Amino acid sequence: AGGGGVAMAEGEGLLSVDYEVSGRVQGVFFRKYTQTEAKRLGLVGWVQNTSHGTVQGQIQGPAARVREMQEWLRKIGSPQSRISQADFNNEKKIVALEHQDFKILK
Repeated sequence: AGGGGVAMAEGEGLLSVDYEVSGRVQGVFFRKYTQTEAKRLGLVGWVQNTSHGTVQGQIQGPAARVREMQEWLRKIGSPQSRISQADFNNEKKIVALEHQDFKILK
C-alpha cells in the first residue's frame, strides 16, 4: 500500500458548494429534511427559504458526501416537495470546514 496516500487524500478532500432548489419547495418541510439528510451524511452548512420561492444554502464536507447530497437535492427532497431544478455553483475545494454544523436560517 505504498504511494496511495495522495490519491486517498484527494478523494476525501473537502468541498464547498452553494445550491438553490426550485419547484414546490417551501411549506413542505424541505429545510427540515435537508438538515436531517445533511447531518446524516456528516455535512455542515445551512439552508434557508428565499423571497422568490426557492430554497438555497451551502453544503460542505467530504467530496463523496457532497455529491450524495447534490443528488438528494436534485431528485429527492422532502416527501411532499416537487423539485423542478437544482442549481449548484461556487464549488471549491476547502482545507477546513467553515461551519460548525448544519443550520436552518430564517
